[in-house]
Amino acid sequence: MLPVPTIPVFMPPRRILMGPGPSDVYPEVLAAQSRPTIGHLDPLFVGMMDELKSLIQYAFQTKNEMTLAVSAPGSAGMETCFVNLVEPGEKVIVCRNGVFGERMRQNVERVGGVAVVVDNEWGEPVCPDKVEAALVAHPDAKFLAFVHAETSTGALSDAKTLCTLAQLHDCISIVDAVTSLGGVELLVDEWGIDAIYSGSQKCLSCVPGLSPVSFSPKAVAKLKARTTQVQSWFLDQTLVMGYWGNSAGAKRSYHHTAPVNALYALHESLRLLANEGLENAWARHRKMHLLLRDGLTTLGFKFVVEESSRLPQLNTVYIPDGVDDAAVRKHLLEEYNLEIGAGLGALAGKAWRIGLMGFSARRENVALCLHALEESLI
Repeated sequence: MLPVPTIPVFMPPRRILMGPGPSDVYPEVLAAQSRPTIGHLDPLFVGMMDELKSLIQYAFQTKNEMTLAVSAPGSAGMETCFVNLVEPGEKVIVCRNGVFGERMRQNVERVGGVAVVVDNEWGEPVCPDKVEAALVAHPDAKFLAFVHAETSTGALSDAKTLCTLAQLHDCISIVDAVTSLGGVELLVDEWGIDAIYSGSQKCLSCVPGLSPVSFSPKAVAKLKARTTQVQSWFLDQTLVMGYWGNSAGAKRSYHHTAPVNALYALHESLRLLANEGLENAWARHRKMHLLLRDGLTTLGFKFVVEESSRLPQLNTVYIPDGVDDAAVRKHLLEEYNLEIGAGLGALAGKAWRIGLMGFSARRENVALCLHALEESLI
C-alpha cells in the first residue's frame, strides 16, 4: 500500500485577473456553480439548457437553431467547427495575424484540408484586400477562416467585411470570437457569419471550460451533406444535436455527461450579460479601455496595435527598454495580487497583455493596475 498522502485544503488567493484570460469571475457566477448537482437529463436541467441556448443566441445575436455550448474550452470550440465542416481535400483560406490564426491553419491540416494562408503582420488586423486576392486566386476554396479578436496581439479585424467577401465567393466563414464575445460588437446574423466559436472565460466572466458555438443553416447543410465521417466522435455535432435538441422542449438523447455545474455558471454569466444589455457591455469595455489607455500613455507605454484596430478588452503594450518582463509580472502578482499577461509568440518578452474583460473591466481595476505598474517601474 502506498502511504496516505497528507495534503491540506487548497485555498487559492483572490487574484485580480487582468491578463488575456481567464478574467475575474462574477460572484454570482461562482455562487451559481455551487448549486446542487442534478442529472444532465433531469427535466429541470433540460429546461435550463433551453434557456441557456436562448442566452447564447442573444450574446451572438443569432437565431441559428444549432447554437449550444461545447463541453470543453474555446480551443475545442475551434476544433468543433473545423472537424465538422472541413472534409479531406477541401481548400480553406486561413487568415493569420497571430497565434490563433496559426492554430486555425493547424486544424485545417489535421482534418486533411488544404490551407491557403493569408498573412498579416502581428498587431495588424486581417487585410480584406489580401483576403479578396486569395479568394480570386483560389475559386475552388470552400471556407474562409479568421480570428475576429486576436488574443495574442489585441487586434480586432473587420468581421463584417470579411464575411461579405466569403459570401461573394460562395465560401463558408469560420470565425474565432473567443475574446470578442461580450466585449465588442458582434452580430452573427447581420454579418452573415456561418460558424463561430467563443470561450466562457473571457468577456463573459464565467469559469473556464465551456465554448459557445453557433452554426448557420448553410453550415448545418454542409455538415449534413458530408461524405466522410467526422474525425472526432465527441465533437461530432450530428450526435451532439440530439442532446441539445433542435427546438425548445425537444426530447434529449444521451451523448455525454454534461458539466452540469459549469453550465449553471454559464447560464448565470449570460443572464447577467443580458440584464446589462449587449450595447451597454460593449460601451463599458470601451470606457474602461480609454481610462487605461490614457493612464498607460502618461506612463510612457506604447501600444502594439493602432487605435483604429485595438481591442478595448485586451490592451497589448511594449515593455519599456531595460525592464525585466518576468520580474515585474512577479512583483505585481506577489505584492498586488494582480495578474497581467506575458507576450505570446512573436511578442514573447517584448510586450504585456492587459485584459479588461467582463467583470474585470471596472474602474477600480484600472486604477490599481496603473498604480501598480508605475510603482513597479520605479
